[in-house]
Amino acid sequence: MTDLTNRAEQTRTKWKEVLDNFHEERSEPTSDLYWSEKDTWSRSRIREVQDTKLKALTPFLYENSAFYRRRFDKLGLAPTDIKTVDELISKWPVVTKQEMMDDAIAHPPYGTYTTCGEDEWNDRGWMLFSSSGSTGVPRVFRYTHYDRKYWEQANARALYSGGLRKGDSALPMVGFGPHVFAWGVQYTLAAMGLPVIPGGGIDSKARASFIERFKPTVLVCTPSYAMYLARVMQEMGDDPAKTSVRWLVTGGEPFSGVEGTLERMQDLWGANIIEFYGCTEASPHCGGYSCPEYQTGDENFIHLMEDIQIWETVDDNTMLPVREGERGLTVCTNLNSESSAQLRFLVGDYTRLSTEPCGCGRNHIKGMGCITGRSDDLINLRGIKFFPVQIEEAVRSVAGTGDEFQINLQTLPSGLDVMKVQVEHLDAQVADVIANEIRSRCEVRCEVEVLAPNTLPKTEMKAKRVFDERKKG
Repeated sequence: MTDLTNRAEQTRTKWKEVLDNFHEERSEPTSDLYWSEKDTWSRSRIREVQDTKLKALTPFLYENSAFYRRRFDKLGLAPTDIKTVDELISKWPVVTKQEMMDDAIAHPPYGTYTTCGEDEWNDRGWMLFSSSGSTGVPRVFRYTHYDRKYWEQANARALYSGGLRKGDSALPMVGFGPHVFAWGVQYTLAAMGLPVIPGGGIDSKARASFIERFKPTVLVCTPSYAMYLARVMQEMGDDPAKTSVRWLVTGGEPFSGVEGTLERMQDLWGANIIEFYGCTEASPHCGGYSCPEYQTGDENFIHLMEDIQIWETVDDNTMLPVREGERGLTVCTNLNSESSAQLRFLVGDYTRLSTEPCGCGRNHIKGMGCITGRSDDLINLRGIKFFPVQIEEAVRSVAGTGDEFQINLQTLPSGLDVMKVQVEHLDAQVADVIANEIRSRCEVRCEVEVLAPNTLPKTEMKAKRVFDERKKG
């Protein structure tokens, strides 16, 4: 055995020992309010655990990931130079998706940014997932059964915080493709001992029939699909708000920070909405989640699970940390994985962080205003920059608009870049109203095309709403 192989195994063993030391294999909650006592840890206890994990994580990454070894060496750092959160933030520049994409291209098909190699995959491999971001080359990640048990407990804490309890039953309405959200929830429901009614591979009318016949209390889906299914049920003569459904577990798209979308979902279903926030790269299980208090203040918020991840926000231009309460892009350090522990990965969604105590008793940091536009989705039209969520808010502000919309960007023969927004409505005269709403929010003029209801495509996966066909260069 070479010295390099020996160090890789030794640091992996040490890292897994630290993970195991803080892991709970629970099938029942610790109390009526919390799945785990970790949810109420003090800020000082959370930081102590983060520092303890970092001290074991950096040598593990250096010896088991060629991507991280090259980055440490390029920065002139040794793993022992980063043993605390403060050292991490001051010494380690954020890791971008572009870096991972370049690594995946240079080292196909898996890249070298994960620590699940062939030996681990063949010995205890669980499942392969790929990033579902809207830009660039998908990053592929292999996770082990060792990771799976950590996913289950993190997700259980989030679902229990949202309100799920014994007696609930779930109807997942997803295609179970290579994306993490639904798979994590599926395994977590089993770990919590909650029954599941499989809802994949059937159309929306059949799912509506399942709700009527089997009376699930929980739906698992994307926000856009939840609204679409509600409309299908209304067309069938049913009222979604009068069904057995009491909880919607939703992920894959921002919604509770988008003005008008959360309210529309609640009006349709008369149910509580639970938000799951994360990313395949560094937060494959739930990182951000709802609590009983998340709609009680002046603005909605989500908690971020800090004992298993370090969450920060950075300036979108300098990539330097912003002060608490300032708007910035989310950055995640994953302290909860054998296969994809990451240091300061730029998730890239906008929020504002707050350490103010929550009425629910959780001391974990909050993302105020929840999650809004992802930096990758920024639209630059004739020098004016805005996000699709701003268009969504404009559409939602007009009564009677359909749940779907599309943004089409094109270049005219004259060379001018223009935008057309397609919406659904019974009255074509609302085009000017919506155009004015868009102009007031985005400061850009655009054409609005009003289509008949149910014209635009619906999907159970992430909705694709931006179609950029502009000439480049």
